[in-house]
Amino acid sequence: MSLLSWDILLRRCRLQDREVDIGIRDGKIGAIAPHLSEPAQLELDIQGKLVSPPFVESHIHLDSALTAGEPRWNESGTLFEGIEIWRERKQSLTLDDVKKRAIEALKLQASQGILFVRSHADVSEDSLTALQGLLAVRESVKDWITLQVVAFPQDGVYGSPKNEELLEEALKLGADAVGGIPHYEFTREDGVKSVHRIFELAAKYNRLIDIHCDEIDDDESRFLEVVAACAIRSGLGERVTASHTTAFASYNNAYALKLMGLLMRSQINFIANPLINITLQGRTDTYPKRRGVTRVKELWQAGLNVSLGHDCIQDPWYSLGTGNMLEVAHMAVHICQMTGMSEIDACFDMVTLHGAKTLHLQDSYGIEVGKPANLIVLDADSRYDAIRRRATVRYVISRGRLLAQTESPIVTMNN
Repeated sequence: MSLLSWDILLRRCRLQDREVDIGIRDGKIGAIAPHLSEPAQLELDIQGKLVSPPFVESHIHLDSALTAGEPRWNESGTLFEGIEIWRERKQSLTLDDVKKRAIEALKLQASQGILFVRSHADVSEDSLTALQGLLAVRESVKDWITLQVVAFPQDGVYGSPKNEELLEEALKLGADAVGGIPHYEFTREDGVKSVHRIFELAAKYNRLIDIHCDEIDDDESRFLEVVAACAIRSGLGERVTASHTTAFASYNNAYALKLMGLLMRSQINFIANPLINITLQGRTDTYPKRRGVTRVKELWQAGLNVSLGHDCIQDPWYSLGTGNMLEVAHMAVHICQMTGMSEIDACFDMVTLHGAKTLHLQDSYGIEVGKPANLIVLDADSRYDAIRRRATVRYVISRGRLLAQTESPIVTMNN
């Protein structure tokens, strides 16, 4: 063994209920023990702070990120005005435009501890510029962040004569997953047809599925049951994700109870986007005004996999946003009324472990000997503390190397 045994040695790491040293060598976690004596090229004293697997961004739109106000602002704050503004903006997309903004957003995310990202790419334009831009970005950033790209027909699979063909072409070009938006199709029948077509394409090209499903306040928008039924019949189950499902919050409880049984049989994944869902939904309500977020707590209590996404960073749907996943978890704690200690822990899992399951990353994710050395150090003593204070991510280690380092703010008071 060489004199320098470890590439990086992290001392006094808090792994929830124990304090350990973590040794990293050749891009992998080589040892986790109460004390490691071998020297290292880089040794960091973590001082008992929380060490976690990296954050997972389950749902983002990098093709539209950082375009807020272009060509105009979303004054109504609605989902549908956002779609119209994006329809105008995407006419001027270029590959350089998409790549520049996406990489800028990914650097922002990585600096805050996100090393796994699933982004949707609009494939409703003949040029497929958004998709090709994100596929190029996926390749260029692969050494420091993992990017999954979903082929997403923003205007509907059957919203124009070419969209179905463009969706399949996107999979041929290398999209990781196939998406859809059944509630935005022209008719209920078109929406059901689109879900069936998505499952056919996923099976044909061996892709994951992630559908924008029932992202509307309409309590009669019920495509989630179609997705669940298709998942059961196809056997795809855990390879399927239903994003948003905000209408689920408006269903009557008798139907919701029946639906929950179907969802438990299907074992599909769910992604809620608390920042965006509470902002876009409920816009037509007077009072009482709906929260517009799916039944996160109930899905989690039923044992289903729920993860959280930021969804938007300064785009036509949401002019705010920093990419910080602790802000997402913090918002979920409040909106979903998950304030019990186990519930707060669950919200942390929803931006880490549960997100990894949604992205189908379980084999390569986690702090275990032999796994890739992807981890973060938070300026916090616990997951509760991290969410409560939206703690600074002090160190980001990606593929066994120190990718980013941020000093925690120091507050001084004058007498």
